[in-house]
Amino acid sequence: MVMKLFDSELNIMEILWRDGDTAAKRIAEITKEKIGWSKTTTYTVIKRCLDKGAIERQEPNFICRALVTREQAQEHETTDLINKMYDGAPDRLIASLLGQKRLSTEEINHLKRLIESLE
Repeated sequence: MVMKLFDSELNIMEILWRDGDTAAKRIAEITKEKIGWSKTTTYTVIKRCLDKGAIERQEPNFICRALVTREQAQEHETTDLINKMYDGAPDRLIASLLGQKRLSTEEINHLKRLIESLE
């Protein structure tokens, strides 16, 4: 069971997914540079991720390790979106997505292969 991760928590997770295990101090440096967060804000969000079980803390040096993969988070968010906005019907989500964008031949062929692999 993957928990709901809020946008602020996803900022921390993105760093860990991209860079792997990272010291909290380094995460604070990255979030200050990229988002403008203070060290206190970053540590507060790290604590929320720890409390949720999304990351774990390793010593020495307060190293953070992701316990949730990007794919798990994506699957949870997609399922949540389908349930909330499309009455639990994934085909309605796909129809909505396809109706909003003209797909290239390559994208259409890729989708066909994905659908065939599910049959």
